[in-house]
Amino acid sequence: MSKEKMKEYWKKNISKMILLLSIWFIVSFVFGILLVEPLNTIQLAGFPLGFWFAQQGSIYVFVILIFVYVRMMNKLDKEYDVHE
Repeated sequence: MSKEKMKEYWKKNISKMILLLSIWFIVSFVFGILLVEPLNTIQLAGFPLGFWFAQQGSIYVFVILIFVYVRMMNKLDKEYDVHE
């Protein structure tokens, strides 16, 4: 792979990681801490939504983000022919 292609690959990889880490930050910090009081006015399965994000929702989102990252990276690896 040429240097330009490697730079392009890493640039796309970093942009995907920044996107997913931004989602992680929003779910864990913004929804779980900063917006917990307004979200607690909404009920989800009998629990306040802010509490749900802080206790369970963040974990579900994190697991989903892992699978999304794996899928995105597999696709990117195939695109640049660096897959296993």
